Amino acid sequence: MSKKVAVVTGANKGIGLAIVKGLCKAGFKGDILLTARNEKLGQEAIAGLQAEGCKNVIFHQLDICNQGSSLKLKKFLEEKYGGLDVLVNNAGMAFKNSATEPFGEQAEVTMRTNFWGTLWVCHALLPILRPNARVVNVSSFVSKKSIDQCNPELQAKFRNKDLSEEELCLLMGEFVHAAQTGDHTAQGWPNTAYGTTKIGVTVLSKIQARVLSETRPGDGILLNACCPGWVRTDMAGQNASKSPEEGAETPVYLAMLPEGAKEPHGQLVWDKTVQEW
Repeated sequence: MSKKVAVVTGANKGIGLAIVKGLCKAGFKGDILLTARNEKLGQEAIAGLQAEGCKNVIFHQLDICNQGSSLKLKKFLEEKYGGLDVLVNNAGMAFKNSATEPFGEQAEVTMRTNFWGTLWVCHALLPILRPNARVVNVSSFVSKKSIDQCNPELQAKFRNKDLSEEELCLLMGEFVHAAQTGDHTAQGWPNTAYGTTKIGVTVLSKIQARVLSETRPGDGILLNACCPGWVRTDMAGQNASKSPEEGAETPVYLAMLPEGAKEPHGQLVWDKTVQEW
């Protein structure tokens, strides 16, 4: 029951796959669960990793937009391992610039995956974190750019150190509603669905870290948001400056922070460096 276990979401390709590979190469001592919605693609990714010598990788199906799917993963982890040591919330999506869907629809769909999906995985899995666990929520530098495009009132709310998870959820819902009525810029929101969802992920990480410090003060758990950078993936395209392996460096660094480390915690980290928020 005491064998260590790591979970990486959205890991059949791109940055997620590179994070699994990075954990394996960094010598993570335990099983690494590569999760993805599509079982066939997940199993193909596992076969590729095992051919490269990563023997401690296992596939588990996970659709982060389905709360039941997250609870099924929780049950599996509790029964097989008795807890969880590393969680990397990498799964996410963005519409292409050329997308023809109305902005309100883009906002709703992007929010459901990037914010609500991440939140649901956390609701299922954070309660089973073991002492000295590490949690990494993959956000984006776009969140930093997007918060600066919010009106001063929204910026103050998102930077409020006492903001609750419930209040953040209401704000994310307000953005989607404003986007659907075509009123978002008039209400002081940035004109980016992806960027706003990633504001949500960064702020959620700060709230979660604060709650962990309050509820489990002696357990040495560290939780951070990170930006992998502009990475050559299906999502960002082939002109991006970083390879998936380079994009995985900061998430892997945060996932492998040594036992006894006190920081970073509750930060947005980019190129292994804490960013001002």
